[in-house]
Amino acid sequence: ETDKNIGADRFRIIQISDTHVGATFDGDGLSKHIDRISKIDADLVVITGDFVDDDTTREDMIKSCESLSKFNTKYGVYFIYGNHDRGYYNYRNFNSNDLINELEKNNVFVLKDEVIELNDYIYLIGREDKQYQRKTIEELTKDLDKSKYMIDLNHQPNDYENEKNAQIDLVLNGHTHGGQLFPLGYIGLMIGANDMFKGSKKVDNTTFIVNTGLSDWAIDFKTGTKSEYTVIDIINKKGD
Repeated sequence: ETDKNIGADRFRIIQISDTHVGATFDGDGLSKHIDRISKIDADLVVITGDFVDDDTTREDMIKSCESLSKFNTKYGVYFIYGNHDRGYYNYRNFNSNDLINELEKNNVFVLKDEVIELNDYIYLIGREDKQYQRKTIEELTKDLDKSKYMIDLNHQPNDYENEKNAQIDLVLNGHTHGGQLFPLGYIGLMIGANDMFKGSKKVDNTTFIVNTGLSDWAIDFKTGTKSEYTVIDIINKKGD
């Protein structure tokens, strides 16, 4: 819920994260998931990183990007990088530019340390992944009108204090796979790798949501959590 004017009584977001195409499903498998998800009425779709992986084939990457064209939303589909999207080992048969070209060919907007105004009331902030050189959240928001609703897409959930201090309204993360294997999620909290590994919480006026991912990394199962996509309704409490 928010006291801010969002231009409607409700603004609906679908969040998809950590599909790691090739791990638990191929391009055709993702397309089947998207068939189902795309039937949900939404204003915006966001993909919060690790869409592909080192073991994703070019064919599956292309099919996966094509599947995203099935979404029909008011404000479109937006993508940010995760730590795996560029690839670590350079043995796959496509590169980061190929991925971006295929995404854009299918009407997906790629955000890399960028802020856009979705409408007169809502900012969408797409951050570069933490493992790469990037701007701070303070730099990205310093010139924004803080009376508008601010949505921050950040693959890794580990900048919560700064995001709260920047007066972000909603932060959407992925990366953790909900812990993937018990007790890795709790270990990540103890060593300070992540601020949260699944679920949602509100700190002051900032709501944080960590998506557990539609797939996994390296192994094809999870323990102690479930795979998911997230449907988020932002509700204007004032009904402006």
